[in-house]
Amino acid sequence: MADETATVATTGITVQIVTPIGEVYNENNIELAIVNTQGGQIGIMRKHVPLLAALTINELLIKSNGQTETLAVNGGIAEFSNDLLTVVADSAETSGNIDLTRAENAKERAETRIAHAQNDNNDAELLRARVALMRAVNRIHVATIRQGK
Repeated sequence: MADETATVATTGITVQIVTPIGEVYNENNIELAIVNTQGGQIGIMRKHVPLLAALTINELLIKSNGQTETLAVNGGIAEFSNDLLTVVADSAETSGNIDLTRAENAKERAETRIAHAQNDNNDAELLRARVALMRAVNRIHVATIRQGK
């Protein structure tokens, strides 16, 4: 068992993504993870310096064995130390789990909410609707990457 752990530690990092409803992703031997923080995009590989960063609503890329997996991550924090990247996100979905039709419907609803909030001069609702729109657009973007569009 110790030999297996040593191999994982020497060949890549572990990426763990959790949300309030549970674990979304947990894989070892990841060559590169690219997270989008409020300070910019950061690539994380084995032996990266420890990191704690607030995330934006954006994609998270994971590269392993010549393959790239994309996840939609909607805010949260990323912490990296000892070759373990832990992302605690408000919500997250792997590209294969995104229902594109549902995401497009959410985008339309958010755009309608934005229009109503602007007409009513409701700044609080406008902010919430813009966040909903960003989340929907992120989900659509990640889903279409997987489909090659």
